Amino acid sequence: MADILEVATAEFAAKGLAGARIDEIAAATRTSKRMIYYYFESKEKLYIRVLEQAYQRIRRIETELHLEDLPPEAALRTLVGFTVDYQRSNPDFIRLVMNENIHHGEYLAQSQAIQALNVPAITTLEQVYRRGVVDGVFRAGLDPVDLHQSISALSVFNVSNHATFSLIFKRDLDSAAAVAARRESIVEMVVRFVRR
Repeated sequence: MADILEVATAEFAAKGLAGARIDEIAAATRTSKRMIYYYFESKEKLYIRVLEQAYQRIRRIETELHLEDLPPEAALRTLVGFTVDYQRSNPDFIRLVMNENIHHGEYLAQSQAIQALNVPAITTLEQVYRRGVVDGVFRAGLDPVDLHQSISALSVFNVSNHATFSLIFKRDLDSAAAVAARRESIVEMVVRFVRR
C-alpha cells in the first residue's frame, strides 16, 4: 500500500484527479488495477487517501520541531522557516493542494480524518503565539488561523508561482542565494507582523 500511495501521489500531483490513471499507477507499482481497487475501492478514494497522507506527513514533521523548548520568537522563526523549506522541498504537496482547490475542496470534504490532521498545526502556532503575548514579545489580538494562512500563503507562492514569477521578472529563483534570501524575507515579514 505504501508503494501505491507514493506512486499515486506523484501521479495525482502531476496530472490531477481527472488526468491520473489507475493503469499507470498499477504498472509503476507492479501490481494490478484490481489490487488497487481492493485496497482503496475507487480512484477517488485513493486520491482522498493521498491527500490525507500528504497532510499527515507535514503535520507529523511539525510536531518534531519541539517548538515548546524554544523562546517564542525563536519558535516562530523555526516554524515559519520549516514551512518555507517544506513547501519548497515538496512541490507535489503544493500541486495536490492546488488540484484540490480546483475541485473546491470536494474530496477533502469527504475525508473523515482531514480536520483532525490539521488541528495540531493551529494548536502549535497558537501555543507559540500565546507564549509570546504572555512574555510581551508578540502583540495581542491576532488570530492563529489567520496567521497560519499568511504563513502558508507566503510559503506556497514560492512553489505554485515559481515558473511564472521567474519568467516574468527574469529572476533566478533557484540559486542558493535567492532561496536563502527569500526564506529570510518571509521569516522576517511574519515575525515583524507578530512582534510587539
